[in-house]
Amino acid sequence: NALKQADGQTKEQLEQVVDALSTNKCTTFSECILWARKIFDEYFYNRISQLVYTFPEDAKTSSGSPFWSPPKRFPRAIKFDCKDPMHMMFVKSASILRAQVYQIDIPQWCHDEVQFNQAADSYKTPEFAPRSDVKIETDPKATSKFSASIDDSSVVENLLNALEPIGKELPAKYRLIPIPFEKDDDTNFHMELITSLANLRARNYGIQEVDKLQAKLIAGRIIPAIATSTAVATGLVCLELYKVLQNVKLESYRNTFGNLSLPLFAMAEPIPPKIFEYNNMKWSLWDRWIIEGDVTTQELLDWFSTRGLTAYSISCGPALIYNNLFPKHKERLEKKVLEIVKTVAKLEIPDYRKHFDLVVACEDEEGEDVDIPLVSIKFR
Repeated sequence: NALKQADGQTKEQLEQVVDALSTNKCTTFSECILWARKIFDEYFYNRISQLVYTFPEDAKTSSGSPFWSPPKRFPRAIKFDCKDPMHMMFVKSASILRAQVYQIDIPQWCHDEVQFNQAADSYKTPEFAPRSDVKIETDPKATSKFSASIDDSSVVENLLNALEPIGKELPAKYRLIPIPFEKDDDTNFHMELITSLANLRARNYGIQEVDKLQAKLIAGRIIPAIATSTAVATGLVCLELYKVLQNVKLESYRNTFGNLSLPLFAMAEPIPPKIFEYNNMKWSLWDRWIIEGDVTTQELLDWFSTRGLTAYSISCGPALIYNNLFPKHKERLEKKVLEIVKTVAKLEIPDYRKHFDLVVACEDEEGEDVDIPLVSIKFR
């Protein structure tokens, strides 16, 4: 069952889905502006006010030294002001991008400074009330926020139950549009959002602000910074590919750790993969299971069932193709898997390709999870 794998990350992802489809769902451009105002208040006022409440300027550590000692900077909360151009740049760019995600038409008055400022200023900020029970992590060595807790499974189950009626209320072809970041288009409001977001956070901490051009230059340096390391990694991978073509023994391959700043290169022989055995079958995660034919979801499940395995979840890339937790997924049992990956996962398969890959989660006859290789459907 997928609930066995519930952890903090799964919980957070489901909370984000519920938030996007229900709690903070936008249906009009005015609601997008309201959402942007709430985000402004949350990021630059409420969270900072809570931090200052929890750790005042004169706070001490357990050893008695000042908490706000360098490199820490004592922050200042920012209240929204429609007369501040940086405030309005954030709200406007965030509103427009939010509208694009929900495929909401952007009205002409959005580009009228006076009308937009009036719309943004019409939202009245609720009075912030600090909470004494909030725990703020201060240890940089703390474990991941996604570590599992005892209540994660029950929270995930409640979120899944909450999503079921939400899904029924949505139109058949309802979908959100993800927006890939593009810094070089001056009309898409991406750099406006990045610039205002960075500058407002800098203003919280008394750090020098930058203009849009400087922000674009900083964002553009990310790619050249990794180009050299990428070239080295690519070269090392190509050397290993020669060995694959030559069909050499395992001990001839090398895993390489490289650090160009030291510089240091360390190589080691890879260890063979773990061999799994179940019902007279043997495999490793280096293998691939190939299923021939343009099969339906039910036929795919039956393929595993005849081998003593229960496939409870099937995904293609980031898209969930089938999961036995969702009653609505029963409608997909008689559909071709190829049809589902094209419509749900939006997978585009070139004419020359004869297969597509799936990740299948399985249980054995005792309900224990079994790691299986990647599954390829050879439909041509």
